Amino acid sequence: MIAISLTAAGADQQSRKTAAGAVTGWQKLADGLELGIFDSPQPAEIGDSKIRILRINPGRYELKLLNASVSKKGRSLSAKQWCRQNGLVAAVNASMFQADYKTSVSLMRTRTHVNNPRFRKKDMTILAFDRLGTGVPEVKIIDRQCEDFKIWKYKYGTLVQSIRMISCKGKNVWRQQPKKWSTVAIGMDKADRVLFIHVGSPYSTHDLINILKELP
Repeated sequence: MIAISLTAAGADQQSRKTAAGAVTGWQKLADGLELGIFDSPQPAEIGDSKIRILRINPGRYELKLLNASVSKKGRSLSAKQWCRQNGLVAAVNASMFQADYKTSVSLMRTRTHVNNPRFRKKDMTILAFDRLGTGVPEVKIIDRQCEDFKIWKYKYGTLVQSIRMISCKGKNVWRQQPKKWSTVAIGMDKADRVLFIHVGSPYSTHDLINILKELP
């Protein structure tokens, strides 16, 4: 597994004990950490039609990119295994991966390790964190339609390129299609909080984007 993982300084242990799905709406797990569980306005064909979002204040929690490719003996792990082995609060898959299950399909790097140096022109967004200086957000999603990546790439130590769902102008950029998937995504809200999004029920990406845009 390629995982973006989250560590915290003095995180409240309640975040480890709270059972997902206990309530609907936003629930505080710890300072700077909230779990949101919402009913989709569009019922799915299977599953519980729930949208689950972990909302993270990057001022209190540190994002880290962990890769099995760091070591020649590195192996794929589940998100739970990544968390247990590294003392993490949460983890999600960081990107689509290639046939070796270790290498991202597009640019992925930290200060000390390059998982994939290849930049894909068709992938329009880059998640950037581990800033190299002050004066920039702690975490940023760079949209190449509106921002110059050639400038921003020198401001962060970790870069993860991926497909985008919503443009920098707030537009749903996916056409409707018959295929449906369960989805894991990473986003940010207007307050610059990081969102780990998990939707187990299958939706077309176009429909899911519209559903997410309606959430509080």
